[in-house]
Amino acid sequence: MATVKNTTDGIATLKYEEARDELISIVAKLETGSATLDESLGLWERGEALAARCQDLLDGARTRISQTRGDEDAADAGVVGYSVPYDAATTETTPSDSGPAADTKEDNV
Repeated sequence: MATVKNTTDGIATLKYEEARDELISIVAKLETGSATLDESLGLWERGEALAARCQDLLDGARTRISQTRGDEDAADAGVVGYSVPYDAATTETTPSDSGPAADTKEDNV
């Protein structure tokens, strides 16, 4: 495997798709395990810088969307609420959950 320079040269000018694609390539190389320790460290450092570039570009896009929409709270831009769906088959019930017991004879006293 070719020696990888521990550099972030050119990352600041990459478009999102370019940075993402290079990051995917680096992850694939690291997952093969064929790189030397020094090569792996260089790949990892470049990957970290690429991931940071992608995040910066995504944050910028979120800000632009929020400004366009007139959102005052940009921190929640794009966040959709999540709730766990109710599944009766996996929900335990207790006698107090099921209402009065049918076989109690307290009413007949």
